[in-house]
Amino acid sequence: MEAKAIPLLSPYTMGRFRLSHRSRCYNSLPQEHVSLYYSQRASEGGLIIVEATGISETAQGYPNTPGIWTREQVEAWKPVVEGVHHKGGVFFCQIWHVGRASTYDYQPNGEAPISCTDKQITPTVFKDGRVEEFSAPRRLKEDEIPQIINDFRLAARNCIEAGFDGVEIHCAFGYLIEQFMKDSVNDRTDKYGGSVENRCRFALEVIQATADEIGSDRVGVRLSPYSNCLDCWDSDPDALGLYMIQAMNKLGVLYCSMVEPEVVKVEDKVQIPYKLLHFRKVFAGTFIVAGGYNREEGNQAISEGYTDLVAYGKWFLTNPDLPKRFELNAPLNKYDRSTFYTPDPVVGYTDYPFLNLSSV
Repeated sequence: MEAKAIPLLSPYTMGRFRLSHRSRCYNSLPQEHVSLYYSQRASEGGLIIVEATGISETAQGYPNTPGIWTREQVEAWKPVVEGVHHKGGVFFCQIWHVGRASTYDYQPNGEAPISCTDKQITPTVFKDGRVEEFSAPRRLKEDEIPQIINDFRLAARNCIEAGFDGVEIHCAFGYLIEQFMKDSVNDRTDKYGGSVENRCRFALEVIQATADEIGSDRVGVRLSPYSNCLDCWDSDPDALGLYMIQAMNKLGVLYCSMVEPEVVKVEDKVQIPYKLLHFRKVFAGTFIVAGGYNREEGNQAISEGYTDLVAYGKWFLTNPDLPKRFELNAPLNKYDRSTFYTPDPVVGYTDYPFLNLSSV
């Protein structure tokens, strides 16, 4: 079957980029196995968005996650980027700050994590009895916020210096920027709190500073207005999402990657709510959806005009040749969740097999 007959694999022009179709970084530095991982998944015209990458020392909150605020980190990313470009891929770096989703252990000098608030995240109790706890955060003073915005700007500059084609600003899943955006967390009374315009001010100032530094045609944004991760939800997610979309249009943002509301699993399939169309209709740039999509649903979403592109996470993790498998409608490798967040440089990371074309 020819790739052009498959909506998911149809060529698409995203600004200057013509397109054809998780983390194990020790000491905040990508290693050789990270380069192998991404180059395994790179293909001509394929868009790869790298794992969430910290913008500063205060941005960290999880083990083995990368950063891009030092010279050493920039140099370490260069061979990773070169590996993807060698295979014709387009490579964006997702930059983030975890905000209050951190502990004293991850912070410089054991200080409190920073956020828009001093409210602490409720501990999470997992089915296996594990408890995840985050430390009490420190509310940023208004005159401290410009420094965090500048950290995003400098991280974006570093990404381009490392060779990335652009950056995706992580404004989702309960991390720092979304902490400002959503009213379950943001209890400020200054110009960064209260109305939806004020709560989105920090996000938009980050986007503006980043666009000013590297060009809006290199800037994407990830949003999750319907998510409730890390005690972070909003009383009016539609109004929040639409305000952000309209503001991003004015800033010339290249793409918006938006997460579907929580999917529902029925037997061995998931049901996708398809509730993002009103956002897609308003956004002027490239619209990308994510969350529970398989091959059939991805093709349908594109062919029906619901989205421009579909992002895949766990299926790309477990199938380094996912575009080829979609092209041939070949079986997919099954994933093992227990290896998603382990530090092993091979198991569950670079050891997933490629398709045996002789048996297809």
